[in-house]
Amino acid sequence: MISCPPMPPLSKTAWTERAAAHLARAERRTLPARKRRDCGVPHPVEDFLFQYYPYPFVLLENWQPGTGVSLEWIESPAPLAPFSDRCYSVADQALFADPRRLAAKERERLKWICELLAATRDRAPHFACHGLHEWAMVYRGEEVRHEKTTPLRLPQAEIDALVESRAICCSHHDAFRFFASEARPMNRLQPTLESRISLEQPGCVHANMDLYKWAAKSMPWIGTELLLDCFELAIELRELDMRASPYDLSAWGREPVYIETADGRRIYETEQRRLAAEAVPLRERLIAGLVKTLAC
Repeated sequence: MISCPPMPPLSKTAWTERAAAHLARAERRTLPARKRRDCGVPHPVEDFLFQYYPYPFVLLENWQPGTGVSLEWIESPAPLAPFSDRCYSVADQALFADPRRLAAKERERLKWICELLAATRDRAPHFACHGLHEWAMVYRGEEVRHEKTTPLRLPQAEIDALVESRAICCSHHDAFRFFASEARPMNRLQPTLESRISLEQPGCVHANMDLYKWAAKSMPWIGTELLLDCFELAIELRELDMRASPYDLSAWGREPVYIETADGRRIYETEQRRLAAEAVPLRERLIAGLVKTLAC
């Protein structure tokens, strides 16, 4: 194990300015979402991450420095808020996230997340799914997940025909579990929670969207700036996900990616590759932050 913290603290002026800049950046996402929530007008793209991943707005807003960064802290014995007294320590007028305070169960969780991220990174990416998971979820129309907020753009018969005519190769457990029961046997893979580490791959839209989830589960150790980076990439991934789906997003100013056509599939794959490339450094930063935390 290494000693923590290993460096001189950031001055109070420096870290409070950094925290204020982060809050302003985060509020560009959270304030409109709060307003929509208060008005009862959900957005099928921009609100999904706040609904599917049940983390509060303040998780994005409250700046946390992450493992290895210490802060000048001369207010002792003042309360540590917004820094958790469960995760932070104060020594020599410096405040720092202290991984030595991790419970054994929490340490094991972070180790598992790190192993999953590394396994996903090291697997060859796959770019031929063309977003069919969203179509498989509404196959036969018995359950349409977003029907209360977003209509379908095609008749059910055409949706079913596409699902039946294309090879489905979803490798992501959390996407696959929402497949219509009759569509599940059509998937080349049958991913489970237990097989996650052996199946997730870095081309997957949902695996890259999940970087936000793994970052959230790794707080405060990986720092809020990386968390927000992952969140903003996840918004882009969700947008591609929904534009390529059978849902009609015209009311929200989103043009479809027509994956039912060869041109649409090429467009989808180009965007999928671009976003997967953007996910690479975020995944590496997450792994590095977890490795540093687990070494303390």
